[in-house]
Amino acid sequence: MLLRQIKYFQAVVEKGSFTEAAEACYISQSAISQQIQALEKEIGVQLFVRKSRKFTLTPAGEHFYNKTIMLSSELERICRETVRIAHKDDAQLNIGYLKCYGGDEFHSALADFTAKYPDVNVNVIEGNHEELYDELRFGKVDLVLNDQRRAFSDEYVNFELVRSNCYIELSTNNPMSKLSQLDISDLKNTPCILVASKGQEEVEQTYYRDIVGFSGDFLFADNLQKARMMVVSNRGVMPIEGVGDSDYFGSGIHRIPLYRNGKPLTRNYCAFWKEDNSGYYVEEFANMLKNRFLS
Repeated sequence: MLLRQIKYFQAVVEKGSFTEAAEACYISQSAISQQIQALEKEIGVQLFVRKSRKFTLTPAGEHFYNKTIMLSSELERICRETVRIAHKDDAQLNIGYLKCYGGDEFHSALADFTAKYPDVNVNVIEGNHEELYDELRFGKVDLVLNDQRRAFSDEYVNFELVRSNCYIELSTNNPMSKLSQLDISDLKNTPCILVASKGQEEVEQTYYRDIVGFSGDFLFADNLQKARMMVVSNRGVMPIEGVGDSDYFGSGIHRIPLYRNGKPLTRNYCAFWKEDNSGYYVEEFANMLKNRFLS
């Protein structure tokens, strides 16, 4: 009964009228007034100051309204999670993965998740930054691992994973591989290899030319493996999405930090999902991903 009374109370506040709130809740005005009075008696405080047909919230009433709005949101989330868990055979998590990302944190988190939730069907979609943004915007994925290229939006949960130095991968046969770091200006005559889907090549080139600062020619591969074959063949250098300078990617490639104007370039990696799509599996996978980055 208390939850229903709270719902009626919120309706009165939001509608600014007992009559309109009663209509919205499909009960009579006298019934909603009685329920509000019962609520005030239950919690032992006055929520409204009534003057003729008008009312104002008391300070206690304003506090109660703000807190119960948060409570209602949390209760709705719990109900959604409960339904998902009850129907675990139908549970599905759709994840967008940055196709040019060269670290193993995502794969490790995916292994952790599927081991803990073997009944959840996980669908992974690869894409470039803009492709993943569109997949998330149109509801085709629940969560994406992406780099931050835009200001954060209130429509999404912007779950920061790590801010990392940027790296460049180049062939061990390239004399520049012996350097401890490379500046963008050192690469002005060196082709830049990018991983990009068909239709996204111009978008990626524009970003790396105008925002990052590469000024040489651009070469493209549609997946990371092909791009690294081009690197091994010393056809150019590849700015790599990923954390750290580990050498798990092969002995023919060297990874070194990338600088611009003498300062390290950095990139912010995040898990993004729509604010209204928060749920148990989405948040659980995001936390597992965060733990992998921290470790």
